[in-house]
Amino acid sequence: MKIDHIALFCKELELMRQFFLDHFEATSNEQYHNPRTGLRTYILTFPNGGARLELMQRPDTIDTDPSKPNIGFVHVSFAVGSKEAVDAKTIELRDAGYLITSGPRTTGDGYYESCILGPEGVQIEITV
Repeated sequence: MKIDHIALFCKELELMRQFFLDHFEATSNEQYHNPRTGLRTYILTFPNGGARLELMQRPDTIDTDPSKPNIGFVHVSFAVGSKEAVDAKTIELRDAGYLITSGPRTTGDGYYESCILGPEGVQIEITV
């Protein structure tokens, strides 16, 4: 068994899509639009397989602050292959204007990671 995909509601669908295309080598399908509900989605696929990410937008999406702890998924984590790649991706995202909230560092449980706030405050973890 494996996770096929995880879905993320967002306010700025195109901005969020472009973030993952630019910084995480994602590829995207064409936008799906359901005119009855107003739902718009993209499915993003990442190199080397693994779970996909579905970006979703709908007019009645609840307006919440994703940077605050709440019930539900907390962050999405990307394994980039090495400590050097974690460092490089962290610098890339910092230089692109995203807030680094921790790291790069080795955590108490032995993971080498950094955490950033991406578009709309979505928490992104970058790990080996």
